[in-house]
Amino acid sequence: MLPILKALALALFYSTAVLGAAVEIPGHFEIKAQLKGIDVSNYQSNIDWKAVVANGVSFVYIKATEGTTYKSPSFSSQYTGATKAGLIRGGYHFALPNKSSGAVQATWFASHGGGWSSDGITLPGALDMEYNPYGATCYNLTAPAMVNWIRDFSNTYHSKVGRYPVIYTSTNWWKTCTGDSPAFASTSPLWIARYASSVGPLPNGWRYYTFWQYADHGPVPGDQDYYNGDMAGLKRQANSLLPRQMVF
Repeated sequence: MLPILKALALALFYSTAVLGAAVEIPGHFEIKAQLKGIDVSNYQSNIDWKAVVANGVSFVYIKATEGTTYKSPSFSSQYTGATKAGLIRGGYHFALPNKSSGAVQATWFASHGGGWSSDGITLPGALDMEYNPYGATCYNLTAPAMVNWIRDFSNTYHSKVGRYPVIYTSTNWWKTCTGDSPAFASTSPLWIARYASSVGPLPNGWRYYTFWQYADHGPVPGDQDYYNGDMAGLKRQANSLLPRQMVF
C-alpha cells in the first residue's frame, strides 16, 4: 500500500473507532463495528434476559403490534425484562397493508408499544414490511400503492412520536413490492433481512444498513441481528432527533 493511502486508511479507521460510524470506500472495503442484538415476538414468551446479556447482546426489537387489532400479549413483560437487564430496546409493527391505511396502523402502533422518547435507551419503532404470510406476496397492492401506504405510515408515525420508523425488509421483497423505491432512504434507517454471510445488495437509495437480521435462530432466543456501529452509535440512534444520515 502506498504511504499516502495507508495514512488515509488509518485515519479512517481511527475516526470510525471514535465515532462509531460505518465508513464506505467505494469498490474497496467497509470499516465498522458490529453489536449483537435480537428481535423477538410472542413466540419467545419466556426469556432469560440475564442470559441474553451474558451472551453479548446489546439491543432488542420486540414485536408490539400487527395490523390494527393485535397487540402481542408478551410485549409488556418482554419490554420490562429487557429494560431491567440494561438492553437498548424498541418495538416493531408487522404491517398488513391490505387491512387498513398506513395512518391507522401507525396510530395503533404508536399507542400500543411503538412510542419513543429521547432517553438514550429507546430505539425508534420499526415497520416490518415483508412477504404476506396470509396471502398474496404484496398484499394485492401495486408498487405505487405500496409506496403510498408506507409513506402514510411513516409520516403519521413521525407526527406521533417525532421519529421516522426504522424499515425492516428484504431486498427481494422491496424490489418486488415497491418497485425498488428510494423514497424512504433519506429518512428511515434500514433494517435488512438476509440469512447469509453478508448483507448483499441493499434496496435502492440506502447506502448502508443500520441493522441486519442475519439468522432466524442462534445461541439466544429470537432472530439474530447486528447493529452497524458501536455502542456510542447505537445510543445516538436511540437518542437522536437528527436526520437518519447524521446519526452515525
